[in-house]
Amino acid sequence: MDSGNTAFVLICTALVLMMTPALAFFYGGLVKAKSVVSMMMLSFGSLALISVLWIVYGYAISFANPGDPGYVGIPGVIGINLGDIGLAGLLDAPPVGGLPPLAFAAFQGTFAIITVALISGAVADRARFGAWLVFAGFWATLVYFPVASWVFNIVRNDNGQIVGGGWLVSNFGLIDFAGGTVVEIASGSAALALAIVLGTRVGFAKGAHKPHNVPLVLLGAGLLWFGWLGFNAGSELAADGIASLALINTIAAPSAGIIGWLIVERLKDGKATSVGAASGAISGAVAITPSCASLTPLWALAVGLIAGVLCALAVELKFRWGFDDSLDVVGIHLVGGLVGTLAIGVVGTGVGLVATGSFSQLGSQALGSVVVMVFSFGMTWIIGTVIDKTMGFRVRNEDELAGIDTYLHGEEGYAIEGR
Repeated sequence: MDSGNTAFVLICTALVLMMTPALAFFYGGLVKAKSVVSMMMLSFGSLALISVLWIVYGYAISFANPGDPGYVGIPGVIGINLGDIGLAGLLDAPPVGGLPPLAFAAFQGTFAIITVALISGAVADRARFGAWLVFAGFWATLVYFPVASWVFNIVRNDNGQIVGGGWLVSNFGLIDFAGGTVVEIASGSAALALAIVLGTRVGFAKGAHKPHNVPLVLLGAGLLWFGWLGFNAGSELAADGIASLALINTIAAPSAGIIGWLIVERLKDGKATSVGAASGAISGAVAITPSCASLTPLWALAVGLIAGVLCALAVELKFRWGFDDSLDVVGIHLVGGLVGTLAIGVVGTGVGLVATGSFSQLGSQALGSVVVMVFSFGMTWIIGTVIDKTMGFRVRNEDELAGIDTYLHGEEGYAIEGR
């Protein structure tokens, strides 16, 4: 067992787990003061529920292989390893790649948690907590776990070559180092579908809903960026040169993303805002997630800059097209995820159009992106519609106007004694 790499993965696991409370800060600051508790609870609810589901059966679905004893399912599409239910098969399993299998399982579980929590930004100010938990459980089971299997569950030979598993990777040649499709495109597509299902907030219009606590937004963005270093570098599962490249690129792209977003704001509105800086950093981090091991640092700067510009422009589409993606999950995570995933096919080291003169890798990246996007959108629309038509997904308009913190949780974010 490689104790150094094991320690590295365990530290990265803690960093990625921290990203979900950080997301709660980021999202919490962006909503109205009377919705901050509800918004943050969506993230903490996701953390609790998805952790349980991951341990009980999520890992068994995401990393099942047809050759495993106890495998049941359709090879290459979806399956479950019954021997890994409750992680039972990993308790006494020998090290894999120098790592305890439980360390890998824990690291991957934190990805599932943050992905589900990301979607909640699309339904801020109007989603019922109980309905959200039901949605989160079904979405993780029917969307995230299978898609994680398509991309992350790859089998390599002793020379590091991919020889099986990971349907989109082994069959179609998709390159996705840390989750541009699994995490970003899947959550962004789901956010779009769920925003359509729930409809718009009362008074939805440009400028009608402003962040209530900008320092909280900046705190959340900073902690997200910090955790993202473990998210991307940790995906190498070893403290080596590739992890170092992923780390420096995860510093470069968000930094350039800030600059790109602020340039757009300055040209459009005449002011560069702190919320724009935070959003630009997240846009750059999203874009570099799939490509952090495939780009040189200079190209990472370019991709981050482009992501900052395009995401800043994309967040305006909700007003033009009429879908209320409350906290811009679509504009940042779907668009940023597409930018980073497709960038590999253009400027990826040794594989992109610039290096090879071939569109082959770009085609693979586009195909993988479309498959995940369509699957996630379609399944989310079905799950969200069923929940909305049965138990009801959104609160009543009068409760939304009065403030859903008190209505749903009996609490206020800023209760003042003796007021």
